[in-house]
This record gives sequence, structure tokens and C-alpha cells, in this order.
Amino acid sequence: MILLLLFLGLLLLIAIDVPIAIALGAVTVVAVFMTSGVDALPNVALVLYTGATKFSLIAIPLFILAGAIMNSSGISRRLIAFASSLVGFVRGGLAMVTTAASMFFAEISGSAVADVASLGSILIPQMKAKGYPAPFAAAVTSSSATLAVIIPPSIPMILYGVMSGSSVVELFVAGIIPGVIGGVLLMSVSYAMAVRHNFPVEAAFRLQRVAKTFRESIWALFLPVIILGGIFTGWVTATEGAGLAVVAAIFIGGVIYRELDWKKLRRAMIEGSVQTAVVMLLVAASALLGEFLTEQQVPQHVAQSIIELTDNRWAVLALLNVFFLAIGLFLHSAAAIILVVPIVMPLVYAVGIDPIHFGLVVTLNLGIGQQTPPVASVLVTACSIAKADIWDVSRVNIYFVSVLFAVLMLVTYIPAIPMSLVNLLYR
Repeated sequence: MILLLLFLGLLLLIAIDVPIAIALGAVTVVAVFMTSGVDALPNVALVLYTGATKFSLIAIPLFILAGAIMNSSGISRRLIAFASSLVGFVRGGLAMVTTAASMFFAEISGSAVADVASLGSILIPQMKAKGYPAPFAAAVTSSSATLAVIIPPSIPMILYGVMSGSSVVELFVAGIIPGVIGGVLLMSVSYAMAVRHNFPVEAAFRLQRVAKTFRESIWALFLPVIILGGIFTGWVTATEGAGLAVVAAIFIGGVIYRELDWKKLRRAMIEGSVQTAVVMLLVAASALLGEFLTEQQVPQHVAQSIIELTDNRWAVLALLNVFFLAIGLFLHSAAAIILVVPIVMPLVYAVGIDPIHFGLVVTLNLGIGQQTPPVASVLVTACSIAKADIWDVSRVNIYFVSVLFAVLMLVTYIPAIPMSLVNLLYR
């Protein structure tokens, strides 16, 4: 009964627009009081603190800060120019530039919202000026940004690694092939729609332009090489790699490109701090709820109930896909991971699913949730930039979401796609 009341209270608070972190914390404190009495309340502050101060979580504010510095120092602009020189000559090439730039940016920021906010503010106005419909511009930018939760480094993967006790580095490696497949398929859909609707060609292909933009962006292109190379070779941990990303972004933006002054750095730090505060408050509140659910043995009961229904690994994956797609409609990815993953991990282990494989399934599901109303945090950001109606954008975005769903099915039922590099390098 207490769990039902907790769930209903959470839905009620979210429905009246209480921030999810506050809602989670409030209903859990009430639940702890009702089940354990007033003597258990002093432990609440300790759980909140320890839940948000794990060493691996330090990577989140650092990657967010690195993305903010990129936006302020001309790094993002140079990446876009280089991507444009490579594929801008194709019909609908500017849409492909958006996807290519998102793949570059994803290798540094790890955040889909940061991706769409930074690149979208540059590319969506450009697409509209070239004659692309605003709903299409918003849809392709929004769906391309979701690659940031698949291509390493990925903030949702860091959270999943912490919640499940899995290797963050192995999760990063597992996301490489699905991320590339997703990017290629999104570009293919963009091209098909561009041909069908006669979207414009941005510019003729010129090798001289490719060489020029490459020279200008070569230091920006070194960023993912430095970060991911250090992580994958074992020279640095994911957390240390995030710190390296910040130092490299400051050095490249301030010393090499000379576009990062103290004023821009201060603005980037404020922006990064605000985004970090939102995420970490959610982490702390969710840790409190996770502690309560564990004490009530909810994860074990859920696992046992599903195993009694079926212990077939593929059937369990299908049920979990439906479950995560459903909660992705209503919860942000960070909230869903922190809230749900600890509950389902006993089931995942019980039926023999590799936790790294399952991590890719979870992040892809919740990436799709970023594109599907009512929450749709990434889609809403893109619509705001494009000044387009969310339902008009959703009607176009269904084609791109179908691509993400296809990648999800491939990853779910052909484990070799995410796991081949992991098995090759680490097992």
C-alpha cells in the first residue's frame, strides 16, 4: 500500500508541475516516515549527500562544462564548418551537416540537451533561411542530438554505470558502433526526404574548402581523440577524462583559437553550474528513493514476479523495452535511469543478460523518450529554437524516431553490434 501511495503522490506532484527532483525527495521522505518513523529521518540527509558525491559522478559536471566552453570558444562553429564542407554538396546536405556535427559534438559533451541547444541555435536558423521547413529543421536537429546518449562519452551511460555497478569505459566502447549506425541511417532518411521535397543543396563540393575548414578545425577534432583515446587506452578513467576535456577545451579555445576570454569562460561556468545543479539534485533525490526501495525489497519482488511469468532472456528484453519506452514518455533519462535501473538489475542478472548490453538498451530507449511528448526534453528545446509547434515537428520526427527504434531493435536482438568491440578489447 505504501508503494502505491508513493507512486500516486509522485504522479500528482509531477502533474502540478513540481520539479521531479523535489517530487521524488518529498514523497520518499513521507514514505520513510510512514514506514520507519521519525528516528529514520536523520539518515535522509546522509543518503542524499552520499548519493550525489560518488567519484564517478564528477564526470557529469565536467563534461557539461566542457560542452559549454566549446559553445563559447568557436569550437562548435568550426566543427560545423568542417562537416558542411564534407556533405554540404548533397541535396539536403545541411540536414546531414546537422547529424555529422552532432556526432562530433557528442564525443565531447555527452549531453543531448547541450547538443541541441548549442548546435541547434546555429544550424536551425541556417536551415530555415535556406528554405527548409521549420518542423523538419527542428526534427532532424532533435533526433541527431540523441546520438549524444549513444556515442561516448555519454552522461546517461555514466549514470547507468554508477547505478548498475558496470564499467563506464566498456559502456562507452559498446556505444560506438550503434552510434555510427544511427548517424548513417539518420543521414539516409534526411537525404530521402530532401529528394522527395526538393530541399536545397548548400554548396558545391570543393576540395579547397574541405582543406581550409579541416585546418581551422583540426584542434577541435583533436578533442575527442584526446578524451576518448585516454579513456579507452586506460591512461585515464572516465572521470579523469572529463577533467581532461575541460582543460583541453580551455586551452584550444583560449590559447589556440583565442576566442575564449574571461567573460565567456565565466558565462560558460555559470551555464554548466546551472545544468549540473539540476542533474545532481535529481541524482541525490533518486538515491534516497533507491535506498528506500531496496530496504523494502522492491527490486527482488519485481524480478521474481517477471521470472515467474517468463525466464526467457529475449522475452524479458522485450518486456523491459516496452517498460522503458513507456516511462521515457514521462521521465527524463537521468531520472528514469536512477529510479528504475536499481529495481530491474536483479532481473537482468537472473536471466543472464550482460549488464553492458542492457546499458545500451536502456540508453537507446530513453533516447527515444527524449523525442516523444509529453516530456521530450530534447524535442522541446529544438521546437523552442525553431519556433515551431511541437506536434507539427513530431509528425516529421516520426521518420527519424523510427530510425532510432530500428537501432534499438538491432542492439537488443543482435548483441554482437554493441558487444563486439567490448569483447575484442576488454574480455
